[in-house]
Amino acid sequence: MPPPYSAPPPPSPSHPARVSELYQLLEPVAVRADSPRAKFTNWGLSYTCTPLAVFEPETEAQCEKILELARLEKKTVRVVGCGHSPSDLACTSGFMLRAERLNKVIEVNYDKRYVVCQAGIILNKLHTVLADHGLAMRNLGSISDQTLGGVVTTATHGTGFNFPVLCKDVLSLDILLADGSRVRCSEDKLPDLFYASLCGLGSTGLILQIQLSVEPAFRLKDVQESHTFDDALRDMDTVASSSEHVRYWWFPQADVVRSSVFSRTHEPKKPLSSWLWNSLVGYHFLQFLLFVARYFPALNLWYGHITAWLISGSSVSVDDSHRVFNLDCKYPQYTTEWAIPYENTRLCLTELRDWLEGEFADPSGLRPHCPLEIRFSDKDNIWLSPSYGQRTCWIGIVQYKPYGLNVPYQKLFSRFEQILIRHGGRPHWAKTHPFGPEELRKRYEHFDDFVRVLEQVDPHGMFRNPYVDRHIFGKTGPEFGQRVFKEIQ
Repeated sequence: MPPPYSAPPPPSPSHPARVSELYQLLEPVAVRADSPRAKFTNWGLSYTCTPLAVFEPETEAQCEKILELARLEKKTVRVVGCGHSPSDLACTSGFMLRAERLNKVIEVNYDKRYVVCQAGIILNKLHTVLADHGLAMRNLGSISDQTLGGVVTTATHGTGFNFPVLCKDVLSLDILLADGSRVRCSEDKLPDLFYASLCGLGSTGLILQIQLSVEPAFRLKDVQESHTFDDALRDMDTVASSSEHVRYWWFPQADVVRSSVFSRTHEPKKPLSSWLWNSLVGYHFLQFLLFVARYFPALNLWYGHITAWLISGSSVSVDDSHRVFNLDCKYPQYTTEWAIPYENTRLCLTELRDWLEGEFADPSGLRPHCPLEIRFSDKDNIWLSPSYGQRTCWIGIVQYKPYGLNVPYQKLFSRFEQILIRHGGRPHWAKTHPFGPEELRKRYEHFDDFVRVLEQVDPHGMFRNPYVDRHIFGKTGPEFGQRVFKEIQ
């Protein structure tokens, strides 16, 4: 028989009986070494790890036992949801706690407009539960195949001038701390822990329950049109403030910017669907084109023209809110995204355009995929939120991985990042970035407050991993580097 754990450590010399008892109690939720789930790979297929042990708890009592075992064994614990973060944020060589089974809805209160649920609930399930009660989240990012806990701890954002990052809608958190104590925090109770845990990278403790503000269910009317880059940039202030939610997709190879302008409506549903785009051309043909472009990079220029042409017509759709907020991300991908002060948007996009045109004109230049995505968020007061204290423009770039295969991206992303940094960029926390504590301290006035809270609630670093050690505590060396979990490349 294979061992019950991925790599069972020897018993603790100080508490051998209790350690053995905990391993026996946790055996029903421990992933066996021969299971595919004993190894973690993120959705983008860019990072992988084989934790010392992987647990899939179903109850909060089991979570308490996992943390007790980690304390006795002096191991770290990393909580992971769906693994959508395209960085090594979730990776660990210690204990991993997969949270998808911690997915219960505790309370739905229509009159007071809130829901209480466990942090491991996937947004798609939460949408269904809320809809059954006539409610919905008031804003969303591009996907709902992620846990609510992941949304909260990375400051996931949607788009809209008057809509801050999604964790701004959190009313309270129930957290299991490293010492085993359970606390509830909010703006009024333990506010430092609350603001450190919102966009806290999972490093303040294990979030058990989240109380989230919601609103009555609604539909969105989405009007999409294509523009030249110059026209889109000229009208951006007007368009971005003309509706509740506005986002752009930029196809620089074709000098096309696609606007998506959507607001609440009572009109009947009119879903947008195209078998040609979504199935035959939009998925299979374009993926094959990206595959061929691995060997003939010039084809990426044609890819940009084809994708811009396929969606060139104007369209109007009406659907339930989450169906309009969300997008089909299609293929695994490398991606990076940065937040800049909104007032820097025009200059930043112009510099990006000039840089990319130079690459396209150079026979040996870089050949990025597309589109680049442009979104907006309102300012907030969350300590490590990239929108802290400023209305924000988010700009993201992707390199797709056709059929899961690797493509060049590092030089492209490095040049992209340098432009965003010059315009006051702050990195999206779920994605790879080069910043350490020195750079982050300059951009976040509460960075040292965040570190202080971590040292108070987790002095021995139970909830840290190489990502947190590298970016927050400035640790260096191969064991903390960005490629420590790059075994699959």
